[in-house]
Amino acid sequence: MANTSSSRIDLTRGTGPQGHRARMRTRVETNGAETLADYEILEMLLFLGIPRKDTKPLAKGLISHFGSLINVFRAPTRDLRNAGLNDDTIRALRLPSVAAERLASAESRERPVLGNWPQLTSYLETTLQGAVSGQLRILYLDNRNRLLADEAAPEEEDITFLNRAIAIRALALHATAIIGLHVQPALRSPALSTAARTLETALKPLSIVLHDILLSNEDKKLSSLRQEGLL
Repeated sequence: MANTSSSRIDLTRGTGPQGHRARMRTRVETNGAETLADYEILEMLLFLGIPRKDTKPLAKGLISHFGSLINVFRAPTRDLRNAGLNDDTIRALRLPSVAAERLASAESRERPVLGNWPQLTSYLETTLQGAVSGQLRILYLDNRNRLLADEAAPEEEDITFLNRAIAIRALALHATAIIGLHVQPALRSPALSTAARTLETALKPLSIVLHDILLSNEDKKLSSLRQEGLL
């Protein structure tokens, strides 16, 4: 007789849809959802609306019929009903698009794109109110000109040490470009231009671009060293 005194049944080894679903969930928990194929992602979403049934054939059939996973998500409700899906399942398939839209909206607020002058000035209009006179701020950007961080530059009197500190911070943030903002700078334009060029030179070997150095006067009006030909 088999010993069953303290043995534990492993449900993930079961046959049928329930055992398969348990194994799928274990895969996601262990390896991450990014390891799933498109039909497997769809299969797991179908779990929400179709209990106690093998959804793999249906997931593969839907992707084959509509052409891709994204096309399944975007398919009109009527077409999904014609494909045999009930309303609970269709609602489950609407969740990824809603979530993606919400995440994109949140990201655009948290990481605004500063790829042109209107975007940049619009952002700075809301942040210059608390700016400190004489301060140098650095805007660190990714390769799509999205803001990674807006920080006061390290307080270094030596320009070489300052440039090095800015470069180290840019590398830490994985920034590919920066924009500097001097708030009511004490230096005159020629000296600022020289300092900006040394920063640009220091960043170049690291493949980090200095887009511009902006100056903000007492009236919060902005000027650009790049536009004035000083950089």
